[in-house]
Amino acid sequence: MDDAAISRPDSIGVLTSGGDAPGMNAAVRAVVRTALSQGVQVYAIYEGFRGMVEGGDAIRRMRSQDVGGILHRGGTVIGTARSEKFRTREGRRRAAANLLAHGIDALVVIGGDGSLTGANLFRAEWPELLKELVEAGELDASVAEVHPHLRLTGMVGSIDNDMFGTDMTIGADTALHRITEAIDAIHATAASHQRSFVVEVMGRNCGYLALMSALATGANWAFVPENPPQTDDWEGALKEMVQAGRRIGRRSNLVVVAEGARDRHGQPITSERVQKILEEGLGEDTRVTILGHVQRGGATSAFDRNLSTQCGYHAVHELLRLRPDEEPKLIGIRRNRIVSSRLMEAVELTHSVAAHLARQEYDEAMLLRGGSFAESFETLRTLVRAQPSPPIEGEPSLRLAVLHAGGPAPGMNTAARAAVRVGLDRGHTMLGVQRGFKGLRDGDVHELDWMSVSGWVSRGGAELGTSRLVLGAHELECIARTVEEQRIDGLLMIGGLSGYEAAHALLAAREQYPALDVPIVCLPATINNDVPGTELSIGADTALNSIVSDVDKIKQSAVASRRVFVVEVMGKSSGYLALTSGMATGAEHIYTPEEGITLDALQDHVQELNAAFRNGQSLGLVIRAEQADEVYTTPFLWALFEKEGGSLFDVRQAILGHVQTGGNPSPFDRIQATRLAVRGIDYLIDAAIGADHTSAMGGLVAGKVQFTALADAPELLHERAEHPTDVPWFSLRPIADVMAGPGGGR
Repeated sequence: MDDAAISRPDSIGVLTSGGDAPGMNAAVRAVVRTALSQGVQVYAIYEGFRGMVEGGDAIRRMRSQDVGGILHRGGTVIGTARSEKFRTREGRRRAAANLLAHGIDALVVIGGDGSLTGANLFRAEWPELLKELVEAGELDASVAEVHPHLRLTGMVGSIDNDMFGTDMTIGADTALHRITEAIDAIHATAASHQRSFVVEVMGRNCGYLALMSALATGANWAFVPENPPQTDDWEGALKEMVQAGRRIGRRSNLVVVAEGARDRHGQPITSERVQKILEEGLGEDTRVTILGHVQRGGATSAFDRNLSTQCGYHAVHELLRLRPDEEPKLIGIRRNRIVSSRLMEAVELTHSVAAHLARQEYDEAMLLRGGSFAESFETLRTLVRAQPSPPIEGEPSLRLAVLHAGGPAPGMNTAARAAVRVGLDRGHTMLGVQRGFKGLRDGDVHELDWMSVSGWVSRGGAELGTSRLVLGAHELECIARTVEEQRIDGLLMIGGLSGYEAAHALLAAREQYPALDVPIVCLPATINNDVPGTELSIGADTALNSIVSDVDKIKQSAVASRRVFVVEVMGKSSGYLALTSGMATGAEHIYTPEEGITLDALQDHVQELNAAFRNGQSLGLVIRAEQADEVYTTPFLWALFEKEGGSLFDVRQAILGHVQTGGNPSPFDRIQATRLAVRGIDYLIDAAIGADHTSAMGGLVAGKVQFTALADAPELLHERAEHPTDVPWFSLRPIADVMAGPGGGR
């Protein structure tokens, strides 16, 4: 066929295959609504490849409302099943015929490496399969000519997070939530009885879930496939580790074991084996908890909902862009950006890790897992110690202070714990400042030891206390005196915008107060996600999950009524929480400070809601950021929609308030807080030893920890005010609009 005859597909199919993973439903929903927004028919293929082979009612044309109400649900509503028939040539030939009966010659497959490999084989065989069908008289030659190739894009649905081409697989974050919640609960009972627990988690040949859950819960050790114990006497080392913990007052011991863990000779390290070692080492009862398939279940986390939605949206656009004979693409997230990569190259790299492990080539396996995996493993090795490493003779010993500032954010304690323990392990004295800059002004500074921060990893709030303080001449003078009297060599500020402003004020006052000539490192901890030098802030993910959980409950309360909810969320001048929570909960309309609210928009939205309810919709959701507009407030929106909705629907408002700042930090916030704190304290040490005492803002930029000069903070804030939508997360806006398009929402 010539180029003029080549066009994008008119019909696409979407299926889920392999093990179920939370977020698959959100991905299916995104594929359906994105395809419809592009004028393309979309079919759901029920029960995966088995449904493709069986055809008939297993391949169903989808409307937007068909995927309403599934965004939050775990598992996959279109089903997944193994298919021995699809493994045969005849089965794949029958599948091709069934797809062409609906004009489908493009697929979005959501599954693991096995499912994606099978889909690619099907794509490669497609021309020959059609030829065989034509020769057998089962397919008209004209139909085969119109559909000579099968286009294919894939998304990885797997809780194991073991696939190349993406930093996070769909379902991994939710599984980490389930594991973390379970271990947090186990910690409480273990400490009550001074008991040891061994927790076994899933992951196949990947230690991601074991490593990250251990890091997020303060576990005493983790056994992962990629990095087995480096000694043959690892059993003795484990006994010594738990005994040392008991000597310093640890009331519980908790070891996380990945299901694929091995020693360096390839022998399995099972939870039962670890249980026996702990019982022999401590002479006390040790319990085993195998979490099993509970890790796959439950409501999908906010991260997985939004990741799946973004991937589904981009998978359709990539599918429509592909040339008919172009190799298939994998859609994933790399460095906090949605990317497309060669599907089979990703599959082959994934298989290579398993091959390295089978050959006991552990260094190569660790290298393939990436730098952040190895960094997290080294961090865990530091944090689980019973006491810090002995100081290195001849190395300078610094006095480093840690404080919080601004509103409380979940993860502040996690970051402080990591900073204190890493600083102590590096041979330095760590100081805790109570009540933020107020405590620094008043000299409320105390030395912290290894056990001072025990239990902080999972605790919400801010154990050191936090405050907002505008620094005038008096405050600066008092702080300079405290810095001098306490012989502080560096400050680590973990907090929000007011903390950044105070830190910059100290930086600007160096010439007037020489004692303030010490390096300062600011780490972002605010649910508003509005500080410079970072794309994500500690606490924002926890707040987002809190909002999503509350909105899910609000929506459930309205099932039996025809109702619109107007929900107000926090964020100050940032619409991050509004936009991300709106997309994660299926809001029809989202109002942010970056865009504001106009009368024209409100008129359109009233008309759209009225039309939707006339067509049978029973629930509406509007998310409004607290500072979206000074005039069009939440009570105003409630009154407007209530009046204009008439008898079609009634309206309720919900202002979620400070519940968004509370609760224990999410696994994501714990991991990122630890990561930022380790890098932040190392930067502070280097700056304090150096001559220029450079001050900086640490943050996550394109998925990496980066440092930006603190002196640049005012300019960056000014740029943000001038161009409020020029932030990476605002790229979600068009996706949210498509998800909430005609017949959308929910």
